[in-house]
Amino acid sequence: MKKVSLFLFIFLLGVCAKSFSQTTPPTDFFAGKWEILVVGTPEGDAKFVTELTRKDGKLTGELKDPAGVKPAVPITKVEEEATKLTIHFDSPQAGDIPIELTKVDDDHLKGMLYNMFEATAVRGKK
Repeated sequence: MKKVSLFLFIFLLGVCAKSFSQTTPPTDFFAGKWEILVVGTPEGDAKFVTELTRKDGKLTGELKDPAGVKPAVPITKVEEEATKLTIHFDSPQAGDIPIELTKVDDDHLKGMLYNMFEATAVRGKK
């Protein structure tokens, strides 16, 4: 009886260890490089590149002009939900501006800037 109990104990311990070792860490979907396009603004279409990084549990970064002509704009706040991301930044003309983006698939986001202009984002190449 002792041998059977010992065998069952070792077997269950092995099964538990195997199942815990295969647990994959949760992915940080929104972190990384994104290319954002906003269509139809008064100044024409706007393109941004951002590298969202997680610091102290929150996403942060800055919006950069891909051509490098305009200075980088710091992101003031990022609100995250399971499939939605809202990036806030300050503009001298309009104050706080939100870009709301919703997950379309693993590499695409779609939403609105200031609830007025259509915005899309594509995950940047690594």
